[in-house]
Parts: sequence; C-alpha cells; structure tokens
Amino acid sequence: MKRVIVNVDGGSRGNPGPAAIAAVATDPSGEVLAERSETIGEATNNVAEYRALLLGIDLAKELGADEPEFVGDSKLIVEQVKGNWKVKQDHLRPLHTKAQDALRDLPKWSIRHVKRDENTRADDLLNEKLDSATQIGKAEPLGPAFPIASLVLWARG
Repeated sequence: MKRVIVNVDGGSRGNPGPAAIAAVATDPSGEVLAERSETIGEATNNVAEYRALLLGIDLAKELGADEPEFVGDSKLIVEQVKGNWKVKQDHLRPLHTKAQDALRDLPKWSIRHVKRDENTRADDLLNEKLDSATQIGKAEPLGPAFPIASLVLWARG
C-alpha cells in the first residue's frame, strides 16, 4: 500500500476546553481503510489540531503508507508544517517539532488544507468522541452552570 489519504481534525469545546482528535485513512478511491479518534483532555483548538496530525501520521505508518497525503481544515497547522508560516506560539513549538520529526520517517508525504465541509468524516468522529465523553462525565458538559430549576424559578419572578 503506497498512497493513502489521511484526513485529520482536532477540536475543543471552549478554547481551551474538552478536546478530541480524529484521523480517517482512505485509499485514493475513497474506501475507508482505518479510523481513529480519542479524547485528549483539556486543550486549545490548535493543540488538538496538532495532536490530530500526529495521530494521522501514526495511522499512516501503521498502514505502511509510503506516500501519505494529510488533509486538514486548520490552515494554521498546514501552513506551519509546510514551513510557510512561523510557529509563534510557544506552546505549539514542541508539537510542531514532534510532527516534523514524525514526518521525517516517511519516504514521501504531502499536506494540504481543505474547508471544514470537505473534512466531515474526521470532524464527525471527533465530535462523536466529545459527545460520548460528555455523556459519561469525562469532559465538561456544555450549558449553564446552574440547574434548570433555577431558571424556572427566576423566570416566574
């Protein structure tokens, strides 16, 4: 297996907030070869995007890809990995270095940016992971910080 397309996505609910990452590997015809997703605790969106890329690189290596193409909807991460933009945020530098080191192990690779609506499977996977983590208490639930009953009493005056 030489050519593999790996869509990656990371996100948080809040910035920072509960975060998850996902990677979906397909062959050039679009057939899904493997999918991975996981929660990563509390993180910023950009940290989650870098962690998703690292997950995608690991997935490509597991599949024995000689020529993976990484596809992501974070222009910042894509442009930084390509070397077109500087990594200005101190907390992203170690992740950028780790991604560059991991990519060196691959004979040939490419990375490109797509709009979010062109990265739907990876986005769906990370949101499913965040939703399930929220339901079982691993992530902070979204919504008001006080009980609904308080809202009802306040509304009645």
